[in-house]
Amino acid sequence: MITQSLAQRALDLALSKGGDFAELYIEDTESNSLTMLNGDTDNASSSRRVGCGVRVVSGTNYVYTYTAGLGEKDILAAAQAAADATDAEKQAEAIEFEVKAFSAKIEKQASDVDNSFRAKLLLDAHNAAKSVDSRIAQVKAVIADTDKRVLICNSEGLFASDRRANTRIRIQSIARDGSETQTGMASPGKGCGYELFDRIDVARLGKQASEMAITMLTAPECPSGRYPVVIDGGFGGVVFHEACGHSLETTAVSRGNSEFCGKLGQQIASEKVTAIDDGTIPGEWGTLSIDDEGHPTQRNVLIEKGILKGYMSDMIGARRMGIARSGNGRRQDYTFAPTSRMTNTFIAAGEDDDEEMISTLGTGLYAKTMGGGSVNPLTGEFNFAVNEGYWVKDGKIVSAVRGASLIGKGGEVLMNIDRVGKKVELAAGVCGSVSGDVPTNVGQPRIRIKELTVGGKGGAL
Repeated sequence: MITQSLAQRALDLALSKGGDFAELYIEDTESNSLTMLNGDTDNASSSRRVGCGVRVVSGTNYVYTYTAGLGEKDILAAAQAAADATDAEKQAEAIEFEVKAFSAKIEKQASDVDNSFRAKLLLDAHNAAKSVDSRIAQVKAVIADTDKRVLICNSEGLFASDRRANTRIRIQSIARDGSETQTGMASPGKGCGYELFDRIDVARLGKQASEMAITMLTAPECPSGRYPVVIDGGFGGVVFHEACGHSLETTAVSRGNSEFCGKLGQQIASEKVTAIDDGTIPGEWGTLSIDDEGHPTQRNVLIEKGILKGYMSDMIGARRMGIARSGNGRRQDYTFAPTSRMTNTFIAAGEDDDEEMISTLGTGLYAKTMGGGSVNPLTGEFNFAVNEGYWVKDGKIVSAVRGASLIGKGGEVLMNIDRVGKKVELAAGVCGSVSGDVPTNVGQPRIRIKELTVGGKGGAL
């Protein structure tokens, strides 16, 4: 992407006015997407994003500049701009490079796939979704892929390249009956090429999205109050991701903006809970060989049997806290400086039976599919929508319910988990934070929370 000679010159220039560390982040990303709406191609796009980010660090302060180009003049100008904005006494010198090369396993590259192939997949998903019920008024299906090549060079001698592929399909079905509408969704993705579609059944996914929409269309409103709650695996892990995961990133912890500050070695969760962030799982949506600072990703045990064991850190966060880097430095693209972010983050498998969680629940909510929400990392307070929920009475599911939400605090949820199932399911998502939007997996087995505030507009069922 660039020569070692140019990288060395740029790093020397970036450090010419001070700083103890300098870094270049070179990116070349190709992206494709095809959208089908009600069986007709609605939008097709392809793009290529190329650029370079330059960071100069002094202690825990840094300057970041970037340029939309990989020409010699562009890169040296960005390095000069970073140097000019640096005010530091200490000046490091770039050392000789050690070259490293990494790549995800890609069996079917996006460049070898044309839009007729994508359209056939989308049409199969659309037809299956429409076949579920005459009340399915709209089906929107999207296939998107990225092929990202990065080169990370720094003054400590790193010259590491990595190639990353992500492929995903998203199917949204809208059911309508008079003025009432409900939405169902299926959206799996993996860190691979188009071999993804050898492993998933797009017709089944289309039906799944429509069945969810139809189920919710006729469901009564959810009751409200304090109840036990069972949350399924897969995207149910978004509750841990949002309400607890962000509070375990040094982005928040190192600045005192987390409910888990200063609690290493303390119990912050039920002994049933072990939580992990693992960027090394082959072929997963949030997997990376190296993070966006060139540090190897790893399996980080965050919570072990309820005890807080570690945080997710980038270089700056690790420096602030005096801890080791964990391989969680991430950024959306070259226009962002990196910070600590999750990769594949999940509650580990337990030993409890899925059906027993329902049969011994009494009266409460079974949240089969979670939606979006909001959280305050400082306090851990959250509010999440339930996209597909079911009301449980005397240990039996009696009705689907709509309009449910879960309200609480991350620390409260962790301590109140009294069941953890045996099978972990992961689900692809996109996480937004100060370093942009990055692909992250959420996940967990089915879990049960002893008591949680359930929001809803319905009466007793």
